Amino acid sequence: MHDDDWLIARFEESRPRLHALAYRMLGSHAEAEDAVQETWLRLRRTDPAGIENVGGLLTTVVGRVCLDRLRARRARPEDPVDDPALGATPDDAASDPVDEAILAESVGTALMVVLDRLGPAERVAFVLHDVFAVPFDDIAEILGRTPDASRQLASRARRRLQGTGPTGGLDLVRQREVVDAFLRAARGGDFDGLMQLLDPDVALLPDAAAMSMGSLREMHGAEAVATALAGGARGATLALVDGIAAFVWAPGGRDIRGVVQFTLRDDRIVAIDVTGDADRIAQLDIVTLDA
Repeated sequence: MHDDDWLIARFEESRPRLHALAYRMLGSHAEAEDAVQETWLRLRRTDPAGIENVGGLLTTVVGRVCLDRLRARRARPEDPVDDPALGATPDDAASDPVDEAILAESVGTALMVVLDRLGPAERVAFVLHDVFAVPFDDIAEILGRTPDASRQLASRARRRLQGTGPTGGLDLVRQREVVDAFLRAARGGDFDGLMQLLDPDVALLPDAAAMSMGSLREMHGAEAVATALAGGARGATLALVDGIAAFVWAPGGRDIRGVVQFTLRDDRIVAIDVTGDADRIAQLDIVTLDA
């Protein structure tokens, strides 16, 4: 039988992921934190002995909490969202132009701005599936709809968002599939697998800090890049970086030392940017995922 300490530990392990998920659905860090706390309160009312998959349960609960809050917001459209990135007045923006410039460059922030175009069910379906790769069977349970209806909601959201922000027509699900396949091929030393994912003219672009850590250097061409990376990435973890699939390197599970981001064209990787600069990494919105 699971005890309270076990339940608390599992919840705390999941807290960053839950907050990231709630933030993308609600667009407010304060509201996201409230949703996570409400998720904990609901979890506490559940018998730990009956929990088979705590991660799945937490995703379901926080999804329902966020759906309720989005519906309530629709009923009170005059209520402001408290994050400056989403609801700043001109005076607010002028007060800190540096922060506003950083936010304007952030794909993750811009994506959440355009997510306000969606209805509550569309937004939940899109965020859960396209950003966090939650299966439609699980999304259906959260929304109280069939898997097919949930799939249609996400598809409709995708069409409504296409071209409205910096992500343009980027297919977030396909992006994650390609990055995940690249990570597995690199870990396994699968040279042929890497070649299939790389554009012939792909560019590997490490910054100065990344180059100082090891043997990485700027190079061009699929064969050169595949040769350099095959058998590497053993300490890397799949992640969302500013809302887009990437992977991060955190030796020993400690602080993130490197971030690897990908640019795709026609499902092929055309550029790989490796960031090792600690100040730049600190500015990124990073959520690690289960590989």
